[in-house]
This record gives sequence, structure tokens and C-alpha cells, in this order.
Amino acid sequence: MRVIIQRVSEASVTINQKIKSSIQQGFLILLGIESEDGKEDIEWLCRKISNLRVFGDDKGLMNLSIKDVQGEFIVVSQFTLHASTKKGNRPSFIKAAKPDVAIPLYESFVDYLQLTSERPVYTGEFGGDMKVALINDGPVTIMMDSKNRE
Repeated sequence: MRVIIQRVSEASVTINQKIKSSIQQGFLILLGIESEDGKEDIEWLCRKISNLRVFGDDKGLMNLSIKDVQGEFIVVSQFTLHASTKKGNRPSFIKAAKPDVAIPLYESFVDYLQLTSERPVYTGEFGGDMKVALINDGPVTIMMDSKNRE
């Protein structure tokens, strides 16, 4: 399971010219799921994200978590995070989980993130044609992969 976390001052997801989700201060999370991902990957990532200290304290140092700043989340499914670009110019997405595997894992990730962070978690639409807008605060962008924990 792979995530791109962007610290934002605001973000939104629009589908068919209608805003589905919007937040102010928090994280926009792009979530890529592989077929071999499972509950352990979800739990590890959600705990790390919930406690990630990348928000500024009163001295401007990144010492505060999303809980400390009362931030919010938007989680967007992003199968292209598992693109392989080793051969040719057209990416291969063979490592990305198919919807029958990915959708339950995506939903579990959203539920567990809300449980561990005790903060609101909004979403895009799995497999939808979404327009994602954000103002990256910092900019702060962090990539995590549950298969690279060490």
C-alpha cells in the first residue's frame, strides 16, 4: 500500500462539476493499493499518518500532528501510484489491485484512519473521474509505502 500525503491549507474533490468533499487544514492522501495488501498495511499506515508531526508549532517547527491542529483528511484512490515505467513509454498498472480487492481495502483504510486519528475523513469516489484541487501548505509532500517500513 502506497500513499502520497500532502499537507494542505485547503483541498477539494469535484465529480461532474459538483464538490463531493472539501477540507481546510489537513492532509490530502492519494492511496494506491496492491493486490497483496491487507489489514496489517492499513493499520501501519493509518497509525503513522495519524501521528505524523508535520504541522508547525508556535515556533514554526514541524512538531504537531493532525490531531494537535484539529485537521481533516481527504482520501483519494490512486491506482497510478503503482505504475511501472521500466519498459516503454506507456505505464503498466499490473501491480495495482483490481476493484474487487481494492474497494474493500480502500473503505477499510478510510474507516481505520478515522478511528486512529479521531478526525474527519472525507473521500473521493473510487474509480471516479475526479478533479482534485489543493493548496499544498509548505509545500510538504511525503510518500510512504507499507512494504518499506524499515
